[in-house]
Amino acid sequence: MERYKEYLDTLVENQAIRKLRNPVFQGNLISEKQREMLNLSSNDYLGLGCDRTLWKEFTQSEEFREDSEYFPGSACSSRLLTGNHSAYISLEKKLATLYGSEAALVLNSGYHANLGILPALAFKKDLIIADKLVHASLIDGIRLSFADSVRYTHNDLDRLESILDSRRNDYEHVFIVTESIFSMDGDCSDLPRLIALKKKYAAFLYLDEAHAVGVRGPNGLGLAEEWGCIAEIDFLVGTFGKAIASQGAFLISSGLIKEYLVNTMRPLIYSTALPPWNLKWTEYVLDHLSSMKEKRRSLHSVSNLLKRRLGEIGMQTSGESHIVPIYMYDNEKAVRISEYFREHGFYVLPIRSPTVPPGSERLRISLNASVTPEQIETFIALCKPITE
Repeated sequence: MERYKEYLDTLVENQAIRKLRNPVFQGNLISEKQREMLNLSSNDYLGLGCDRTLWKEFTQSEEFREDSEYFPGSACSSRLLTGNHSAYISLEKKLATLYGSEAALVLNSGYHANLGILPALAFKKDLIIADKLVHASLIDGIRLSFADSVRYTHNDLDRLESILDSRRNDYEHVFIVTESIFSMDGDCSDLPRLIALKKKYAAFLYLDEAHAVGVRGPNGLGLAEEWGCIAEIDFLVGTFGKAIASQGAFLISSGLIKEYLVNTMRPLIYSTALPPWNLKWTEYVLDHLSSMKEKRRSLHSVSNLLKRRLGEIGMQTSGESHIVPIYMYDNEKAVRISEYFREHGFYVLPIRSPTVPPGSERLRISLNASVTPEQIETFIALCKPITE
């Protein structure tokens, strides 16, 4: 036990210890330790997770009321045994239609998706080339595969092309792996150029749209929809646990790949399936997603306002999305300033190393569509003393 205690002691010393919190939610407000704060740390980008009206409409919908006895709290089995409820079939058909794809495969979570897809697809004679800042789930999936791997400097597509040019002919298949919106920096991938590179070098493109689904594109399908290039993405992964306010993930790809993964993807084969009611809620939200244009517009507007105002008062930020980092460059400072904001009514949490590289510690603001310009200005007023 001593080595585990020493490890925890080191985390405490470096201001990097993690603790489970016990917040209470009320709309877009969050209460903790008798403090009520505006929630700026959730991935509930459209505010649907706290939309009681939408949830009530769902539970009172004719389809749900008629079939509710068939929507138990658990699937009680993996999909390959008895857990493949008709709700799965309906949701996958819906996703395939929305994305104009041959097939869709619903999975238990974004982590499950990224942990299982690449190990199933990439063999010993293959190469995975991933952006340096891809999510931990993708890093774990790459490590579990038998393929060689290399990571290129974040969003440096010249470096990516250099790797492709020098190494492509050494491998049977090459997988380019990236995110559309990066979860910690809030910046975006250059999808048109990535597609040009994957075509030029006969590679596959794996795109994680976790933080773009729901909030980007005319119908909320993600950055690939915004760029009009869904059909050019070989493996498009999205999640339901963020803007969609549900649980699970999905892959958009070919029918052949879907059948192959059903037979080879370990997290799918060996996990209990999602509960049917969860799948029906997801489909219900997807049915309404295209009509949420005003929520997406509001989110975009308030995101731009926050970044502009932070820049005007000299605070260091980055990105081009609803994820807005404020760089502290130190664990202790990130923790201290986070507490300062919480004391003044804004629930903003620190992101510390080793979650992000040492020297890039930050506060990560995750905006949602219900945040107002007035709340942004109040937050900016709190920021000004920090810069003085």
